[in-house]
Amino acid sequence: MFIKSLRSLFAMLVIPLVLSMGLGLSASAMAADEQSSQQQAGKTSDADLWRAVKSGESGYTVAKGVETGVLINVVGNEGEIVRNQYLTPVMGITVVGVFAAFLFFYLVNGPSKLSKGFSGKMVLRWTKADLWIHWVMATSCLALIFTGLNIMLGKHVLQPYIGEGLWASLIYGSKTIHDWVGPIFIVSWLLSVVKWMPMQTFKMYDLKWFLVVGGYVNFGPFKGKHPDSGFANAGEKLWFWSLTLFGLFIAASGLMLVLPGLDLPREASMAALLIHSISAVIIIAFTIVHIWMATVLSEGGMECMVSGYCDENWAIQHHNVWYDEMKDSNSIVYKN
Repeated sequence: MFIKSLRSLFAMLVIPLVLSMGLGLSASAMAADEQSSQQQAGKTSDADLWRAVKSGESGYTVAKGVETGVLINVVGNEGEIVRNQYLTPVMGITVVGVFAAFLFFYLVNGPSKLSKGFSGKMVLRWTKADLWIHWVMATSCLALIFTGLNIMLGKHVLQPYIGEGLWASLIYGSKTIHDWVGPIFIVSWLLSVVKWMPMQTFKMYDLKWFLVVGGYVNFGPFKGKHPDSGFANAGEKLWFWSLTLFGLFIAASGLMLVLPGLDLPREASMAALLIHSISAVIIIAFTIVHIWMATVLSEGGMECMVSGYCDENWAIQHHNVWYDEMKDSNSIVYKN
């Protein structure tokens, strides 16, 4: 009888307790599983969101303006990589390489001497207006080149060796000068293109100029070869048209980069920056060549852009077609 009573009491108290505990454990397990699933779903959602941000997808923001809905611009990042990893080294190699090549040529070849020496008679070649245009453009171009080189290469060449304060002043000054000198270059470049373009058409005899390296070589089969040339020789024409084309690219891309009112998308700004850099590399290379040719490689050449007059023997040797045309038309103007 007593045993039956104990069995009844066990059934009434213990069994329900065990069942309730089992149900509680099952509910806790289900809750834990649900929480884990939510966390996993949250992680997946975050990963999808970050993947979309890194791929450059546009979202929504209350800010107004161009590309405000894009957190990461893929094209901008890729353009920066191209500029830093490729264009910057190319610019450095161009400056050093072209300068070194012409220095080597000068040391081996020497300058191009006047075969008949100086005549002492000076022939008018450039007007005062031409000289002003040339020197304003040359000065502004050199200022842009040096400040641009510092902007592109300074952090690799100068910054590691100077103090932070000096570097900050130098890079700020370079950027300021670059921005303010740019319009001066654009105006002088435009004037030079309009004024000098009629004299820059290529002729058949210009091909021979390239074949004999302009008559500047003092040894071998090219020695003493003075090819026909008009007012501008073939090398000067190539320089002019390169300056015309890439000067246009530099001017247009530069204005896109410095004018705040344009509010351009990131892709357009990066394209302008890359075009500006590539054009600058080409202009710098041609400028180095032009300076070498006009100063140390051509005897008597620099005088043309100082006074506007050139020695008559220089004109006959380097620009014989132009000299003959003036002589036939009796339009030679001599310096008193």
